[in-house]
Amino acid sequence: MTTAGDIMHRGAQWIPAHETLDRAAQLMRELNVGALPISDENERLCGILTDRDIVIGCVAVGHDPAKVTAGEMAQGTPRWIEAGADVGDVLREMQDHQIRRLPVIENKRLVGMISEADLAQHLTEDQIHTWAESVYAKSSMR
Repeated sequence: MTTAGDIMHRGAQWIPAHETLDRAAQLMRELNVGALPISDENERLCGILTDRDIVIGCVAVGHDPAKVTAGEMAQGTPRWIEAGADVGDVLREMQDHQIRRLPVIENKRLVGMISEADLAQHLTEDQIHTWAESVYAKSSMR
């Protein structure tokens, strides 16, 4: 059985909710990623911040990314998956919620992220096709 832990990108990092968006953008550049999980003061997942969120939700509306925090951008209920979950569960979670990145949690701690690139490296063409069709067909590009 292939698990979330098998296909995830290890070394994912949190952005604490109190950090500013300019710091989040710097961290994204350093890590070469387009999304960061947001953690609360107890290092629990409270949201996911994307580069698009920073541009559309902050800069484009005239706010200063040095004054807006990651926590202020966190919206809705963040989705995640346990490291031991089957890859089928990973695909269902991403498809059902039309998401392209999924934090992987083990013992209530962040251990990795699953992105489109991870899926492309580990899944069959049929699985990728089904996933992409489901996520992008109705997606608002989350």
